Amino acid sequence: MFKRSFTSKSFVSKSRAGKTAKASKKKFDEQAKEKMQEKVEKVDNPPMGRCALTSPIITMVVGQEQRLFAAHEDVLSVSPYFRTALKEKVMDDDAKQLALPDEEPEVLSCVLEFLYKGDYYPRLFRGKRRDSWHLENAQDPQQTGGRGSSELTMFHSGVGDVVLRDTVVYCAAERYGLEELKQLALRKQGLQTGIPADVILRSARYAYDNTPDTESRLRAHYLALIIRSRKTFKRSGTMQMEMENGGKLFFDLFVAMCNHMDDLAEIR
Repeated sequence: MFKRSFTSKSFVSKSRAGKTAKASKKKFDEQAKEKMQEKVEKVDNPPMGRCALTSPIITMVVGQEQRLFAAHEDVLSVSPYFRTALKEKVMDDDAKQLALPDEEPEVLSCVLEFLYKGDYYPRLFRGKRRDSWHLENAQDPQQTGGRGSSELTMFHSGVGDVVLRDTVVYCAAERYGLEELKQLALRKQGLQTGIPADVILRSARYAYDNTPDTESRLRAHYLALIIRSRKTFKRSGTMQMEMENGGKLFFDLFVAMCNHMDDLAEIR
């Protein structure tokens, strides 16, 4: 929030002439109206910029169940992935369609909601304290509000089990080239608590499998999460099986834990 301080000069004219005072008041009213209009436009427009809603409608066939989604071409073209796909695909006026067989319908719904509104359900709100955030309906995790899922996990058909929903959204944002959506998904996931050990590990593997090695933020989030929950993982049979499977995740985890122990030693 921006703090503004106004002096008495902004409201009271030094001149005793009535016309001068009225002119000053009129000018102030016009400025206030312009500022209010700017605020309204910022709320109404997504952070990616104003998108023309008069462009052609693109139909998308999504997932194994081939669910149908529709979106404006200009809105989809905000994503480099969709922009390239639309350019490469030769379409007739009556057959503007994209196939996304490997995408989860729930995830694409989140992506489209972000492109149109700048967020996806449950929405993220800034708290009264500085750098504090909370999720919509956070006080009632069972409430869905009729607009979508507020659960922190989702069933992923490709995984065959539940994973953290914001992780899947983050990986989709990586695939579609939506940097702001990645930041939003990571911030939302950072607010989640009480996650079972098996879900954390399964989601961490999904994150590693669906992000490049140059990706550091989501991977670092999982490494830190496992280190903070190490007492739980020490008693976890799932963790033992995962360790036996090996992989880059656990090499990174080993390095991160060694660094963590070195930091503790230096502090002592």
